Amino acid sequence: MSNSNQVRASHILIKHQGSRRKASWKDPEGRIIMNTTKDSAVSQLKALREEIVIGKAKFDDIASRYSDCSSAKRGGDLGPFGRGQMQKPFEEATYALKVGEISDIVDTDSGVHIILRTG
Repeated sequence: MSNSNQVRASHILIKHQGSRRKASWKDPEGRIIMNTTKDSAVSQLKALREEIVIGKAKFDDIASRYSDCSSAKRGGDLGPFGRGQMQKPFEEATYALKVGEISDIVDTDSGVHIILRTG
């Protein structure tokens, strides 16, 4: 597959009690995740997104502090990926963004995300 079909993105994932895997690098026992409703995960993510959009915080700083994905260690960077490698809603949201744009809340089996397209 040629690289022209690939995108690159970073994301911030907030897991909740409806997430497929209820544990993460920062909550290995899943204690917080099990007590987080989807609504509260969404409102937390909206608040974080707002801070990034108004320039109060940088995406990678927020990702490394708050994201439940192990990509947090890389500021949320997932590296390049092509179609069929990510969950469908995530893939569609990423491909719909222009480079440098941040998605609205994207809901997948993993939890809720905001995505920054970086390439």
